[in-house]
Amino acid sequence: MKLLPQTLLWRTFLLLAALMILAVAAWAAIFNSLEREPRARQLAQMVVSVVNLTRSALVTAQPDKRRELLLELSDREGIRIYPVEDNEVVAPLPERSQFLQLVATEVRRQLGADTRMTRNRDGKAGFWVSFRIDGGDEYWLMLPRERVERNVPLQWLGWGAAALLLALAGAYLIMFRVTRPLKALAGAAHDIGLGRRPAPLAETGPDEIRSVTHAFNRMSSDLTRLDEDRALILAGISHDLRTPLTRLRLAAEMAADETAREGIAADIDEMDQIIGQFLDYARDTEGEPAEPTDLNAVIVHVVAPLQRRGARIDLRLAELPPFMLRPLALLRLAGNLINNALHHGGEASAVEVATRREGASVVLDVMDRGPGIPQEEIERLKQPFTRLDAARTGASGAGLGLAIVDRVAKGHGGRFDLLPREGGGLIARVTLPARTA
Repeated sequence: MKLLPQTLLWRTFLLLAALMILAVAAWAAIFNSLEREPRARQLAQMVVSVVNLTRSALVTAQPDKRRELLLELSDREGIRIYPVEDNEVVAPLPERSQFLQLVATEVRRQLGADTRMTRNRDGKAGFWVSFRIDGGDEYWLMLPRERVERNVPLQWLGWGAAALLLALAGAYLIMFRVTRPLKALAGAAHDIGLGRRPAPLAETGPDEIRSVTHAFNRMSSDLTRLDEDRALILAGISHDLRTPLTRLRLAAEMAADETAREGIAADIDEMDQIIGQFLDYARDTEGEPAEPTDLNAVIVHVVAPLQRRGARIDLRLAELPPFMLRPLALLRLAGNLINNALHHGGEASAVEVATRREGASVVLDVMDRGPGIPQEEIERLKQPFTRLDAARTGASGAGLGLAIVDRVAKGHGGRFDLLPREGGGLIARVTLPARTA
């Protein structure tokens, strides 16, 4: 469910908060259940005592002094005495209130089964108890409700709420300290997924967290070393191959057969292009510092020589300010994208190259009318040394072009997407952060 928080911190905190609130509610219910019967007996005894004392006082008092006695009871104790009337409206005690039913049972046991009780008589609220004087006239004794009902002091509720909030705050701090290393670990793993090299994480916290962090730091170090070794091997092999290729090119130029010379030169150019891709892929993108770069100028720099050789490329470049980018890496990115589009779709129609600003990002689109790429093959083709076996597989090269583009885009903190184009073809879209100097 989207309504639930997605982070471990908030999910665990809400779980602990729910458990704590349920525990407090359970203890309150247990306390209320255990103290209900003793409190009911205590209240019933108080009511019986008040009724007996009032009745005794009225019986023993002189007739001319009874009015003063009733006034004194009303002023000092809040007790009022009313005669029972025939047309009075008496509401029964609520059956749902177990407490009042316990009180009524105990009062009737001591005063008699004919004793009536109510909380409302003729619209007047209070705790009403009936009694008789010497078996004759029946009267109502009304006690103020505050003497019968339990009123929880507001300060108790305030202190209870404060204690609960303090416990919840403590639970949040504990979970924050536990999940903070995990959050740092997730961020570092994300950076590795983007091709970056995160700094080693601090190995602090509980033993389990320290073990995981130590293992992650070791894995990150191993991956960095493997990547450096791979880049060194690719660069060494590519550099060493350039020397014999130069000798082959010189020998081809000296060949007498023009047809053979042209074929050998084409093969040498293809091999040189493959070696160039090796070197491009082996270069460390993060080693080049970011500087204010005109993206449109980089694209024009790549497109201009291609157009002079007859390539059909249409430019739709929006006005963009300089952004903090790595120009040499962008040259490799744009060169691979545009050459790939020309090879696969340049014969059908012109390749279109467009730039635009979208919020906090700058977008580069390279569009062709080639055969396109199946949706299920897109992510695989971003891997190095991967080629499509179907429509777009006639390309020369080592299968590193799209991998280079993806690596450069991630090195800038951006992303590389391959999208189907309406009407057929492919849109190669690179989205980069639009950070200005």
